[in-house]
Amino acid sequence: MPTFAIGDLQGCYDELMDLLERVRFDPVRDRLWFTGDLVNRGPQSLACLRFVKDLGDTAITVLGNHELHLLAIGNGQPQYLHKGDTLDEILAAEDRDELLDWLRHRPLVHYDEQSGFTLLHAGLPPQWDLAAARRYAREVEAVLLGPDYRDYFANMYGDEPAAWSADLRGWERLRFITNCFSRMRYCGADGRLNLEEKGAPGAQPEAALPWFEVAARKSRSEKIIFGHWAALRDYPQDYGRFNVYPLDMGCVWGGELVALRLEDERYFSVPSRQK
Repeated sequence: MPTFAIGDLQGCYDELMDLLERVRFDPVRDRLWFTGDLVNRGPQSLACLRFVKDLGDTAITVLGNHELHLLAIGNGQPQYLHKGDTLDEILAAEDRDELLDWLRHRPLVHYDEQSGFTLLHAGLPPQWDLAAARRYAREVEAVLLGPDYRDYFANMYGDEPAAWSADLRGWERLRFITNCFSRMRYCGADGRLNLEEKGAPGAQPEAALPWFEVAARKSRSEKIIFGHWAALRDYPQDYGRFNVYPLDMGCVWGGELVALRLEDERYFSVPSRQK
C-alpha cells in the first residue's frame, strides 16, 4: 500500500491529475498525504478541495496558511482578503459550508508511527521535540473544533509573539503555535521567528537560519515532510542530512508539482501548467 506525499497544490488541479497519472495512483490500494495549501493563488482551488475531501480516508492533509486564511475569510474576517486571493469560487459554492467544516477538522501535524514520517505545512521551532509539537498542535485543533473557533480566526493574524515560552497564554500562545505550523521559514538559533523573510536561503540576515538548519533543533532525528517554502527549489541542498523533505516546488508559480513515495523515498514530479 504505497503512500505518496504531495507538495502544495494551491489550486493546480490539472497538475494534480497529471501527477496521479504519473505515479499510477490507485485509490483502492494507495494513500495520499498533502502538505497543506490545497487552495489559493491557482485557478482551480474548488476542484482541488472537493477532490481531496472526496478521497475520504485515502488522503490525509494538514492545514496550511492558505486553508487557515480561507477559514478566517469564511468565518467573519473578510477584511483580511488579499488582492491576489482566488477563493471566491469556494466562498460562493453551494457546498461551501460543508467544505469549510471539513477543513476545520483537519490537523496541523500528522505522525505515522509505522513509517516514522511526520507531515506538517511549514516548520517547527528548535525548542520543540515531536511530542511537544504534537501536544501544542492539539491545543489549536481543540479550539478549531470548539465553540470559540470564530474568535480564534479574529485573533489569528499577526507576527507576535516571535519567541516561544511555555508561559504564553491565550491567543498569543495559539498564534505562535499557528505561525510555526503554517508560516515558519526562518528563525534565530534561539528559535525567535523571522516571518518577514520569504526568499531562498543565502540573502537573509545573518542571524536568520532556515528552521531545519538550527543545530540544536530537538526534532532533528525526526523525518519531517513539509511544504510552504517554494523558494527552496532555488536552494539545492542535501536535505537528507537535516532529515527533512521539502515538497513545495512552486507549481503555482510555474515550477513543478512533486510527490515523495514514502516506502523508498523516491521523488516523482510533473511540470506546472501555470504561466
